[in-house]
Amino acid sequence: MSGRVCPWWLGYLLASPIRRLWQDPGKIVAPYISEGMIILEPGPGMGFFTRELARQVGPKGRVIAVDIQPKMIEGLKRRVAKAGFADRIDARVATKDSLGLQDVAGKVDFTLAFAMVHEMPDSQRFFTEAAQASKSGAKLLLAEPSGHVSPEKFEKELQEATGSGFSLVNRPTIGHSQTALLKKK
Repeated sequence: MSGRVCPWWLGYLLASPIRRLWQDPGKIVAPYISEGMIILEPGPGMGFFTRELARQVGPKGRVIAVDIQPKMIEGLKRRVAKAGFADRIDARVATKDSLGLQDVAGKVDFTLAFAMVHEMPDSQRFFTEAAQASKSGAKLLLAEPSGHVSPEKFEKELQEATGSGFSLVNRPTIGHSQTALLKKK
């Protein structure tokens, strides 16, 4: 994939409440989240989905938000603290080579990979790390922006995901996105 990362300053725009007009984070993630879950959110930016994930997992759940850009993580931490969810968030800065999830191997219930896999320098490695972090039966919602990712690239990502231990469950509809719901075998 490209390995070209969204600039940190664009995180403010992507976290804007106006975005909810075409992508409501609550409606998008609600079918997959329940209280007490451990959620992995790679590439969270400044937390457009993170606050909603934290709200839905409740006080006994946890959201592991991993980004390679420290400024994105700083912005995310401010936003979740302001919303009162800081205690539910494990915000981490990853390296370009690894998400650094060894400590949560086999513990993740759900991964939200929203508009970020195409930015990974090695998308196959991403799916492998996500599979290692996931419990058996865990779900992964993959959504890529239609304007940035061609249908051929999206199909390649799906092949990489299935090659890493996920199977395709269905293709839910999310506006302006190519989407797949996957399940760890």
